[in-house]
Amino acid sequence: MDYGSLAPARTLQQVFARVRIAVTESETRRDMGLPKKDHIRGILSLPRVRDVWQELRGRVPSEADVDELYQQFIPLQFSCLAELSTLIPGVVEAVRCFRQRGLKIGSTTGYTRAMLDLLVEESAKEGYRPDCSVSPEEVGAGRPHPFMIYENAVRLQVYPLAAIAKIGDTPADIHEGLNAGTWSIGVAGTGNMIGLSLEDFRALPETQRESRLAKARAELQNAGAHYVVDTLAEVHSVLDDIDLRLKSRNRSR
Repeated sequence: MDYGSLAPARTLQQVFARVRIAVTESETRRDMGLPKKDHIRGILSLPRVRDVWQELRGRVPSEADVDELYQQFIPLQFSCLAELSTLIPGVVEAVRCFRQRGLKIGSTTGYTRAMLDLLVEESAKEGYRPDCSVSPEEVGAGRPHPFMIYENAVRLQVYPLAAIAKIGDTPADIHEGLNAGTWSIGVAGTGNMIGLSLEDFRALPETQRESRLAKARAELQNAGAHYVVDTLAEVHSVLDDIDLRLKSRNRSR
């Protein structure tokens, strides 16, 4: 959901604007995919932001400041989610093909359980219903820790972990999959590193669109993704390749 990951980025910018700090797009998106309190903590740890905070308040940011900003974040994020979190084009069709392969669909998130419940409800209206969804608070820690993937595996009764493909659009997603021992597939063309609505992205000159895509692909590859694709529609050929590699691995034992 949420082409370009606009909802969390815009909410975080609003939260920091309330304390008179203008955070840039790159600063806002650097830690995307982490639990939101960790995301706020990460922004506060940036040298430029920390220096501005100290100039305004006469001290460096503390954990109490993280908590304060997070409490402001929660209601703002709920209102922003309702406005921006529509399904990315192609998701329903891709998931239908995944199910035809016999796959189960689980999801992980950086949002709270209450926020995730809202997203699950809204996505169901548009035709997407995962078999399982897990939030960080249910397992004690979020990305890049692997525990949400483990919980999905338990609830869906899927093993070994090499039978799972983790798909995501941030380095935190990739690290989550690698830490869990699953395949990690990065999606470059619709998420956080595009950073624009679908309409705004399509309105860019072709050279600028390709530049953003190339940067997104490189960032996911540098994070260690086993595969990087531009859209979910390309994941089917990746799954075919994974199947072949697993069969070859099994034959060689």
